Amino acid sequence: MSAAGPQLLALWSPPRSRSTAFFRMMAQRGDFRMFHEPFSDLAAGQPFAVDKTLYRTPGELFARFVELSDTTPVFFKDTTEFRHAPLFESLPLAERVTHTFIIREPRAAIESHYAINPGVTLPEIGYENLYEIFDRVRTETGRTPAVIDADVLVEHPATVIRAYCGTVGIPYDDGALSWSPGERSEWSRTSRWHQDVALSSGFHARSKQYEVTVDNSPVLNGYYRHHLPFYERLRAAAPGTPATG
Repeated sequence: MSAAGPQLLALWSPPRSRSTAFFRMMAQRGDFRMFHEPFSDLAAGQPFAVDKTLYRTPGELFARFVELSDTTPVFFKDTTEFRHAPLFESLPLAERVTHTFIIREPRAAIESHYAINPGVTLPEIGYENLYEIFDRVRTETGRTPAVIDADVLVEHPATVIRAYCGTVGIPYDDGALSWSPGERSEWSRTSRWHQDVALSSGFHARSKQYEVTVDNSPVLNGYYRHHLPFYERLRAAAPGTPATG
């Protein structure tokens, strides 16, 4: 870990955007204390455990992460089916955390989400919530946070991860790009959402065909049209992926 690198590093993502694969890569590095979707657990009404202590409020949990980061680098990833931006109203998230973001073209993310949860609502698709955090961090810090395009990541993992590491100030570890398949205790509560990454051994593009799609479902098409502008604004900040809209 570089002395200039972040002690508290976050990755925010819409659901179904390969963020758990990114989490798996970060765990493979072995130099961060890892936490999986802590604020989403709280938003869903579940306490979050750190060293056998249960935390029930964002303030208490964030304070614990800050305390841990004084002695060891900490990484957490979270998804934005919940609106997390209000955390910034009461917590110094932009000051104490290096925030980064991962996105995926929303068509595939929406169809994958619906296949697992047919009751998904428009806000739970998550791109609008993600952009709200991105814009808040950019405004408060005066810097554009790092954004990863997951579709580019699976095609060029070494290039994308090397650039990410350089941006956030951590050493690049080529060995972290591959891992042994298997479940992780960090995502046990939501394991049904992470079957693909549990079977994976690295970043790989997978093409799936879904019965219900953005093209044949007016509901999913509406979700897509609503969230696409937020995706395109975020994509404009991802290296090598200029906005198309």
